[in-house]
Amino acid sequence: MLEHGGRLRAAAQRYAIALEHWLDLSTGIAPYGWTLPAIPAEAWTRLPEQDDGLEIAARDYYGVANLLPVAGSQAAIQALPRLVRNATVGIVAPAYAEHAAAWQREGHKLLAISEAGINRALERLDVLLLINPNNPSGRRFAPEQLLRWHARLAERGGWLVVDEAFIDCTPEYSLAAYSDLPGLIVLRSFGKFFGLAGIRLGFVLAQPTLLEQLAELLGPWTVSGPSRVVATALLQDQAGQQRQRQRLLADGERLAALLSAQELTPTGGCALFQFCCTPRAAELHEFLASRGILTRLFDSPSSLRFGLPADEPGWPRLEQALALFAKESL
Repeated sequence: MLEHGGRLRAAAQRYAIALEHWLDLSTGIAPYGWTLPAIPAEAWTRLPEQDDGLEIAARDYYGVANLLPVAGSQAAIQALPRLVRNATVGIVAPAYAEHAAAWQREGHKLLAISEAGINRALERLDVLLLINPNNPSGRRFAPEQLLRWHARLAERGGWLVVDEAFIDCTPEYSLAAYSDLPGLIVLRSFGKFFGLAGIRLGFVLAQPTLLEQLAELLGPWTVSGPSRVVATALLQDQAGQQRQRQRLLADGERLAALLSAQELTPTGGCALFQFCCTPRAAELHEFLASRGILTRLFDSPSSLRFGLPADEPGWPRLEQALALFAKESL
């Protein structure tokens, strides 16, 4: 299995630092949320039912007519490659590694392409897959450009798959409103923006025929009853969403400014994380981890991704550690 951020217990064991003493910046998940609703007993004792309001709340939140709840967008990432055969799939790199792994697992031909190479590669592709904002780089794609690429693919019956896991703070970049177009598939994550990764919930936005195929493949009861109760309430809480969006945007800017002040200016990022390319990424990752600060390390390109501190004491702790690294490096 591929490694991901958030493996805090493994880090605690490796560096012999107790869990409660860590500042975990290794994920792009909102480190704070809001008060959760009470979960009725029947949500635990009965099988989930689709007429409980979740789909209605999600359609209103995303502004779509058709969607499918899944057990985290990861479930859709693994299942979508099983709906086509012998496809040539272009994945815009760098990218969340689970995408390539899923398509490769089903025997499809993969091409890692740069953003600059998309137009040249498009005629050879059956599927173009990209992440917007990109994970890990934070690069954003304009909806107009994405729709042009989609139109070229759709002419030949191809797919454009857009993973929008980190887009909730910048909904103006989303293709959700266009997800009724043939060959356009949009993946949304619930846990990242709402700060509830453990709920394991995501949504696929696409035409009804494709959603029916995906639902049949995944089977019944993919989302638990308690998860459906919590998600329905939060998807309806517009005031809470606005507060969360404002806080995340402000903290994203604060993190970018903190890193820049320590001569680690981000090369990209979004409200939930900042991405820094540096030849000393591995050295800095180790330095911070030895002090109980966990970041996400990438080898290609040599880089670190920094998530948001969960509370106020985390900010000066990160700043002081980065300053100490710079001082010791002189």
